[in-house]
Amino acid sequence: MDVLTPHTLDEALRLMSHHPDAWPIQGGTDVMVSLNFDQGRPAVLLNLNEVAELRGWSRENGALRLGSGLTYAEIEHGELKDVLPALAEASRTVGSPQIRNRGTIGGNLGTSSPAGDALPPLLVEGAEVECASVRGLRRIPLGDFVTGVKRNALEEDELITAVWLTPSNAPQTFMKIGPRNAMVIAVVSLAVSAGDELRASFGSASPRPVLVTAPRDEAASFPERVAAAASPIDDVRGTERYRRHALHVLTARALKRVLA
Repeated sequence: MDVLTPHTLDEALRLMSHHPDAWPIQGGTDVMVSLNFDQGRPAVLLNLNEVAELRGWSRENGALRLGSGLTYAEIEHGELKDVLPALAEASRTVGSPQIRNRGTIGGNLGTSSPAGDALPPLLVEGAEVECASVRGLRRIPLGDFVTGVKRNALEEDELITAVWLTPSNAPQTFMKIGPRNAMVIAVVSLAVSAGDELRASFGSASPRPVLVTAPRDEAASFPERVAAAASPIDDVRGTERYRRHALHVLTARALKRVLA
């Protein structure tokens, strides 16, 4: 296995065009698990840790650009915790402090797991995924980017470079249920915001991200609407019936927070 380490985004995109089967790695919290359990063995790893253009976040004409290398620790401890509170709450639930120091939102998007903690709070904020290749840039709405369980719309020569969104400044929150209180994959998770309308998205309860909306005056029926929009499965972490019930309960609790 070869490890290639570009130092600029242009260099990374050129290498990706020459090695479309390469696995990009930055935090490595998902990639290393796959390697350690022999779930995949790529010929090339593309190490993105030296690409400064992928790190951090910035403001541009009222919008936020979150670099794909932005870590959960940077979200939960920095200024973003006040701008995107639901994303910060979600970041605090990810793994251990060591994982949060390494794990990135780009990795969460690239893995495209239904349990990805960053996905629901990003979706309720109308996020778009920036994808880049030597052919240029394009933005894909998050709801269209993830196409199924661990599947997405990324072309083989593309890298996820950023997430774009315009903060709603709406009251919002994130909740998560797991077999224990820490270092756990969600049995079900939920992000809810209450701006001009009610918006909710959930994790571990559908193959791809789902956005549920309703007028604010329909808050009483919103928990039922959210639970009905889910398509959960039975697995070792929970049953379909439990996940749907949990979504109903979490939505009711979240509404009490955001409408207070």
